[in-house]
Amino acid sequence: MPFREINTRMVEATIVPGQKMFSQRGAMLAYKGAVSFTPNMAGGQGGLMSMIGRRVADEATPLMTVEGTGTVMFGHGGHHIQVVDLAGDTLYVEADRLLAFDGTLEQGTMFMGSQGGVMGMVRGQVTGQGLFTTTLKGHGAVAVMAHGGVIELPIAPGRAVHVDPQAYVAHRGDVRNKLSTALGWRDMVGRGSGEAFQLELSGSGVVYVQASEEKL
Repeated sequence: MPFREINTRMVEATIVPGQKMFSQRGAMLAYKGAVSFTPNMAGGQGGLMSMIGRRVADEATPLMTVEGTGTVMFGHGGHHIQVVDLAGDTLYVEADRLLAFDGTLEQGTMFMGSQGGVMGMVRGQVTGQGLFTTTLKGHGAVAVMAHGGVIELPIAPGRAVHVDPQAYVAHRGDVRNKLSTALGWRDMVGRGSGEAFQLELSGSGVVYVQASEEKL
Protein backbone atom coordinates (compact mmCIF):
# COMPACT_ATOMS: atom_id res chain seq x y z
CA MET A 1 0.00 0.00 0.00
CA PRO A 2 2.39 2.73 -1.17
CA PHE A 3 2.13 6.34 -0.05
CA ARG A 4 1.81 9.21 -2.48
CA GLU A 5 3.76 12.24 -1.38
CA ILE A 6 1.56 15.33 -1.67
CA ASN A 7 4.33 17.59 -0.41
CA THR A 8 7.17 17.33 2.10
CA ARG A 9 4.72 17.37 5.02
CA MET A 10 1.74 15.38 3.74
CA VAL A 11 1.25 11.91 2.27
CA GLU A 12 -1.81 10.17 0.87
CA ALA A 13 -2.58 6.46 1.19
CA THR A 14 -5.12 4.39 -0.72
CA ILE A 15 -7.19 2.16 1.57
CA VAL A 16 -8.64 -0.99 0.02
CA PRO A 17 -10.99 -3.64 1.47
CA GLY A 18 -9.27 -6.41 3.39
CA GLN A 19 -6.08 -4.45 4.03
CA LYS A 20 -5.33 -2.50 7.19
CA MET A 21 -3.10 0.46 7.83
CA PHE A 22 -1.85 1.73 11.16
CA SER A 23 -1.21 5.38 11.91
CA GLN A 24 -0.35 7.56 14.84
CA ARG A 25 -3.49 8.90 16.47
CA GLY A 26 -4.27 12.41 15.34
CA ALA A 27 -2.30 11.98 12.10
CA MET A 28 -5.35 11.91 9.82
CA LEU A 29 -5.76 15.26 8.05
CA ALA A 30 -8.56 14.43 5.61
CA TYR A 31 -10.08 11.45 3.85
CA LYS A 32 -12.43 10.47 1.04
CA GLY A 33 -14.59 7.38 0.85
CA ALA A 34 -15.90 4.90 3.43
CA VAL A 35 -12.95 4.76 5.81
CA SER A 36 -13.04 3.87 9.51
CA PHE A 37 -10.55 4.80 12.23
CA THR A 38 -10.39 2.61 15.33
CA PRO A 39 -8.12 3.05 18.38
CA ASN A 40 -5.70 0.15 18.44
CA MET A 41 -5.13 -1.44 21.84
CA ALA A 42 -3.18 -4.51 20.73
CA GLY A 43 0.12 -2.89 19.81
CA GLY A 44 -0.43 -2.98 16.05
CA GLN A 45 0.55 -6.04 14.03
CA GLY A 46 3.03 -7.06 16.73
CA GLY A 47 0.24 -7.96 19.15
CA LEU A 48 -0.04 -7.59 22.88
CA MET A 49 3.56 -8.39 23.79
CA SER A 50 4.80 -5.70 21.43
CA MET A 51 2.61 -3.17 23.21
CA ILE A 52 3.67 -4.39 26.66
CA GLY A 53 7.33 -3.97 25.77
CA ARG A 54 6.79 -0.30 25.03
CA ARG A 55 4.48 0.23 28.00
CA VAL A 56 7.16 -1.03 30.37
CA ALA A 57 9.45 1.73 29.16
CA ASP A 58 6.57 4.24 28.93
CA GLU A 59 7.32 4.60 25.23
CA ALA A 60 4.13 3.41 23.61
CA THR A 61 2.85 5.56 20.76
CA PRO A 62 -0.95 5.39 20.47
CA LEU A 63 -2.00 3.90 17.15
CA MET A 64 -5.24 3.73 15.24
CA THR A 65 -6.32 1.11 12.73
CA VAL A 66 -7.42 2.47 9.35
CA GLU A 67 -9.75 0.31 7.23
CA GLY A 68 -12.32 0.56 4.46
CA THR A 69 -12.29 1.99 0.97
CA GLY A 70 -10.94 5.40 0.01
CA THR A 71 -7.95 7.66 0.39
CA VAL A 72 -6.51 9.22 3.54
CA MET A 73 -4.12 12.15 3.90
CA PHE A 74 -1.68 11.93 6.79
CA GLY A 75 0.52 14.52 8.46
CA HIS A 76 1.40 15.57 11.99
CA GLY A 77 2.73 18.75 13.55
CA GLY A 78 4.00 20.08 10.23
CA HIS A 79 6.92 17.65 10.40
CA HIS A 80 8.73 16.56 7.27
CA ILE A 81 7.80 13.06 6.10
CA GLN A 82 10.06 10.40 4.65
CA VAL A 83 8.59 7.30 3.00
CA VAL A 84 10.62 4.10 3.39
CA ASP A 85 9.76 1.08 1.23
CA LEU A 86 10.63 -2.29 2.76
CA ALA A 87 11.21 -5.39 0.66
CA GLY A 88 11.47 -8.10 3.29
CA ASP A 89 13.97 -6.24 5.46
CA THR A 90 13.58 -4.58 8.86
CA LEU A 91 13.33 -0.91 9.77
CA TYR A 92 14.43 0.17 13.25
CA VAL A 93 12.73 3.45 14.16
CA GLU A 94 11.92 5.48 17.24
CA ALA A 95 8.22 4.96 18.04
CA ASP A 96 7.34 8.64 18.10
CA ARG A 97 8.74 9.00 14.57
CA LEU A 98 6.08 6.73 13.06
CA LEU A 99 3.36 8.50 11.10
CA ALA A 100 1.72 5.56 9.31
CA PHE A 101 2.63 2.12 7.97
CA ASP A 102 1.20 -0.86 6.13
CA GLY A 103 -0.72 -3.35 8.23
CA THR A 104 1.10 -6.15 6.40
CA LEU A 105 4.32 -5.27 8.23
CA GLU A 106 5.21 -7.24 11.33
CA GLN A 107 5.67 -4.88 14.24
CA GLY A 108 7.87 -5.57 17.24
CA THR A 109 10.27 -3.97 19.70
CA MET A 110 13.98 -4.32 20.34
CA PHE A 111 15.64 -3.54 23.65
CA MET A 112 18.54 -1.25 22.80
CA GLY A 113 20.66 -2.86 25.50
CA SER A 114 20.95 -5.87 23.20
CA GLN A 115 22.98 -3.76 20.79
CA GLY A 116 26.03 -2.37 22.48
CA GLY A 117 25.34 -3.89 25.90
CA VAL A 118 25.36 -1.40 28.74
CA MET A 119 26.19 1.42 26.35
CA GLY A 120 22.96 0.76 24.51
CA MET A 121 21.12 1.33 27.77
CA VAL A 122 23.15 4.44 28.54
CA ARG A 123 22.16 5.80 25.15
CA GLY A 124 18.53 5.92 26.19
CA GLN A 125 19.26 7.70 29.45
CA VAL A 126 21.77 10.23 28.12
CA THR A 127 20.37 11.11 24.72
CA GLY A 128 16.67 11.01 25.54
CA GLN A 129 15.97 8.28 23.00
CA GLY A 130 14.02 5.25 24.07
CA LEU A 131 15.50 2.07 25.47
CA PHE A 132 13.03 0.24 23.24
CA THR A 133 13.08 0.81 19.48
CA THR A 134 10.18 -0.20 17.25
CA THR A 135 10.89 -2.69 14.46
CA LEU A 136 8.86 -3.07 11.27
CA LYS A 137 9.61 -6.06 9.07
CA GLY A 138 8.27 -7.39 5.78
CA HIS A 139 7.03 -5.97 2.51
CA GLY A 140 5.32 -2.59 2.65
CA ALA A 141 5.74 1.13 3.16
CA VAL A 142 6.43 3.23 6.25
CA ALA A 143 6.02 7.00 6.61
CA VAL A 144 8.31 8.47 9.27
CA MET A 145 8.54 12.02 10.59
CA ALA A 146 11.53 14.29 11.03
CA HIS A 147 12.56 17.91 11.50
CA GLY A 148 13.95 19.67 8.45
CA GLY A 149 13.91 16.73 6.07
CA VAL A 150 15.85 13.47 5.97
CA ILE A 151 19.00 12.26 4.25
CA GLU A 152 20.04 8.63 3.76
CA LEU A 153 23.62 7.75 4.66
CA PRO A 154 24.95 4.36 3.50
CA ILE A 155 26.75 2.18 6.04
CA ALA A 156 29.36 -0.19 4.61
CA PRO A 157 31.73 -2.73 6.19
CA GLY A 158 34.76 -0.92 7.54
CA ARG A 159 33.08 2.47 7.04
CA ALA A 160 31.08 3.24 10.17
CA VAL A 161 28.85 6.30 10.30
CA HIS A 162 28.73 8.57 13.36
CA VAL A 163 25.46 10.40 13.99
CA ASP A 164 24.36 12.93 16.57
CA PRO A 165 21.84 10.89 18.59
CA GLN A 166 19.34 13.75 18.45
CA ALA A 167 19.51 13.72 14.64
CA TYR A 168 18.99 9.95 14.37
CA VAL A 169 15.63 8.93 12.88
CA ALA A 170 15.88 5.26 11.86
CA HIS A 171 18.09 2.64 10.26
CA ARG A 172 17.78 -0.56 8.29
CA GLY A 173 20.04 -3.45 7.34
CA ASP A 174 22.57 -5.55 9.24
CA VAL A 175 23.67 -2.70 11.48
CA ARG A 176 25.04 -2.52 15.00
CA ASN A 177 25.03 0.65 17.04
CA LYS A 178 26.83 1.86 20.11
CA LEU A 179 27.24 5.11 21.97
CA SER A 180 30.69 6.66 21.79
CA THR A 181 32.18 9.79 23.28
CA ALA A 182 34.03 12.34 21.20
CA LEU A 183 35.28 14.45 24.10
CA GLY A 184 36.73 13.90 27.53
CA TRP A 185 34.53 13.89 30.63
CA ARG A 186 35.68 17.40 31.54
CA ASP A 187 34.31 18.70 28.26
CA MET A 188 30.94 17.08 28.94
CA VAL A 189 30.38 18.83 32.27
CA GLY A 190 28.69 22.19 32.60
CA ARG A 191 28.69 23.94 29.24
CA GLY A 192 29.97 20.89 27.36
CA SER A 193 28.83 20.33 23.80
CA GLY A 194 25.76 18.21 23.17
CA GLU A 195 27.82 16.54 20.46
CA ALA A 196 30.08 14.91 23.06
CA PHE A 197 28.05 11.75 22.52
CA GLN A 198 27.83 10.13 19.12
CA LEU A 199 25.89 7.16 17.87
CA GLU A 200 28.24 4.89 15.93
CA LEU A 201 26.57 2.64 13.36
CA SER A 202 28.58 -0.10 11.68
CA GLY A 203 27.88 -3.03 9.37
CA SER A 204 25.91 -2.84 6.16
CA GLY A 205 22.77 -0.81 5.63
CA VAL A 206 21.35 2.71 5.70
CA VAL A 207 20.79 5.27 8.46
CA TYR A 208 18.20 8.04 8.15
CA VAL A 209 19.31 11.38 9.61
CA GLN A 210 17.22 14.51 10.05
CA ALA A 211 18.52 18.00 9.32
CA SER A 212 18.03 19.11 12.91
CA GLU A 213 18.90 18.18 16.48
CA GLU A 214 15.37 18.93 17.64
CA LYS A 215 13.28 16.05 18.96
CA LEU A 216 9.65 15.60 17.92
